[in-house]
Amino acid sequence: MSIVCRSGVLVLALVATLAGCGRAPSSNGAAPAPSPDPHPEAARDDRHAEATIEALAGELAAGALDARALVGWHLDRIAALDDAGPTLNAVIAVAPDALVQAEALDRERAAGQVRGPLHGLPIVVKDNIDTADLPTTAGSLALAAHRPAADAPVVARLRAAGAVIVGKANLSEWANFRSTHSTSGWSSVGGQTKNPHALDRNPCGSSSGTAAAVAAGLAVAGVGTETNGSIVCPASANGIVGIKPTLGWVAGAGIVPIAASQDTAGPMARTVADAAALYAAMIEPGAEGVPPEVATRLHEAAQARDLTGLRIGVVRGISTFDPGVEAIYERAIADLAALGAEIVDPVALPPRASYAEAELTVLLAEFKAGLDAYLAATGPEVPVKSLADLVAFNRAHADRVMPHFGQERLEQALAAKGLDDPDYREALARAKRIAGPEGIDAALARDRLDVLVAPTGGPAWLTDWINGDCFGGGSSAPAAVSGYPNLTVPMGELGGLPVGLSVFGARHADVQLVRVAAAYEAATRHRRAPGFAPSAGGSAPGP
Repeated sequence: MSIVCRSGVLVLALVATLAGCGRAPSSNGAAPAPSPDPHPEAARDDRHAEATIEALAGELAAGALDARALVGWHLDRIAALDDAGPTLNAVIAVAPDALVQAEALDRERAAGQVRGPLHGLPIVVKDNIDTADLPTTAGSLALAAHRPAADAPVVARLRAAGAVIVGKANLSEWANFRSTHSTSGWSSVGGQTKNPHALDRNPCGSSSGTAAAVAAGLAVAGVGTETNGSIVCPASANGIVGIKPTLGWVAGAGIVPIAASQDTAGPMARTVADAAALYAAMIEPGAEGVPPEVATRLHEAAQARDLTGLRIGVVRGISTFDPGVEAIYERAIADLAALGAEIVDPVALPPRASYAEAELTVLLAEFKAGLDAYLAATGPEVPVKSLADLVAFNRAHADRVMPHFGQERLEQALAAKGLDDPDYREALARAKRIAGPEGIDAALARDRLDVLVAPTGGPAWLTDWINGDCFGGGSSAPAAVSGYPNLTVPMGELGGLPVGLSVFGARHADVQLVRVAAAYEAATRHRRAPGFAPSAGGSAPGP
C-alpha cells in the first residue's frame, strides 16, 4: 500500500477530570485499555445506530419515539462502546443535562412547537467549538478547565433548531497544528480515538472524534472543523459523509482557531441527506453567496437521483494514491457517467508544491494572531493567555502533554511575523490565487465544468505513536486553501477499510456538490456500518 509518512511536512489540518463531564484522560494520554462492558444490552442494541434524520423525525412526529428515549439510547451507546467495549474514545465529554434538554424539547413538541427536522436529535460537536455548558479544550490540558461564556454562533444555531448537544468529540490536539510528527486523533485530554472499522487503524485528521462517533452511531450526526483536510479525511477514513463549506457560510466565531483564511466548521453524517439537513441549520443567514431558501435547496439537492446535464471533471495527478484506491476511483467515474453526467477526463490542477510553502507561512502567522486573541479572552480558570504561555505550559507538563510527539508547529508559529508583514500578505495572496482563480476556477472554465472529483484519500493507516501519521494521499488542499466547498461521500473499501470520493467546485457551489453526491450515493450505496474489528481483516469482539 502506498503511504506518505509525515516527517517535518504539513499534511493535514493545515491541519485532569473535566468538571461535570464524568470523563478523565488517562495518566499517559493514551486511550484507555478495553474494559468489561457494563452495558452489554446497549452494545447489542443497534436499532438507532444507522437511523436517518428523516426516519427519526418521522418516529418523533408520530409519537412512536420521544427525544428523551432517543437521547438516553445514545448515552447508553456511548457508555457501552466509547467508554467500554471497543473503547473508541471518540467522545471527550458528555453533557450532564442532555436528558433535561431532551425532556424540554419533548414538552415543546407536545405543545405543537416543532423547531425543524433536528428537533430532539442528539448531535456531537468537536471540542474546539465553544459550548457554554461544557468545557472547550481543543484537546489540550492547558484548556481542561476552560468554560466559555457563551455558545459559538454555530452551536447556538443548532440549539435553536432543536438539536441536543449530547457531548463534545475528541480531536487531534490543537486541531493537529501542534507537531510535525503528530498522531491524528490523539489529545492530552482525550487520549487516542480509534477507527470503528478497525480499532488499530487511525481515524484521520483533527475531526477524528466526530467522525468515529457518527460512524459508530454514538450520535445522529456531528460537527467537525477543517483547515485543510480535517473534515473530509476523517469522514472518508470512517466511511461517512463530510461537507467542508464555502468559507464564510458557517460563522467562525467561538472556534479555537488555526487560520481565519481557511478555518470552517462543517457537518458530518452517515448520509448525504443527513449532512445536508445539519448543514442547513448551521449556515449563517445573510452570509455572502448563500442562496435564498438555502434549506429547501439543500433538501431538494439531497433527493437528486440523476446527473443528466452536468459536466464533471476527473482530476488526475493531484496526489499519489494506492493502486487499489485508483481502481475504486475508476468505478466511481463510470458510476457518475451512468447517472447521466458528461465526464471530462483528465483535468489537471496546479501542483500542491506551487503553494504549499505559502500556505504554511499563512497558517503560522494566522495561528499566532488568532490563538493569542482567543486565549486572551478566556477566563481566570485558563492558565495560559497567549501562544507563548502555551508553549511554556507544555514544556512544564511535557510528561503528560508530550509523551509521544512534540510542539514544533507551536514553536514555529511563536516565531512567525505579524499579519501586517509583507511576507505574510504576499503568501496569502499567492496561495489563494494559485488554489482558486488559477486552480479550481481555471479548470472549471477551461472545460465548462460544473464540479470536479478526486479520491479523498487512502484507507486508514495503523495508529503509530512512534512514527506518526502515514497518509495514503489526499485531495483536500485546493478547496481548503481557496476557501471553496468540498464534500466527501463513501466510494468503496480497500482491504475492508472505507475510502471516499471528493466532489468540489467553485465558491458558493455547495448545493451543487450535494446534488452530485446524493445521486452517486443513491446509485452505489457504498456505506456500511462499522464492525469494531480489532484490526483490518479481523473479527469483531463479542459484546
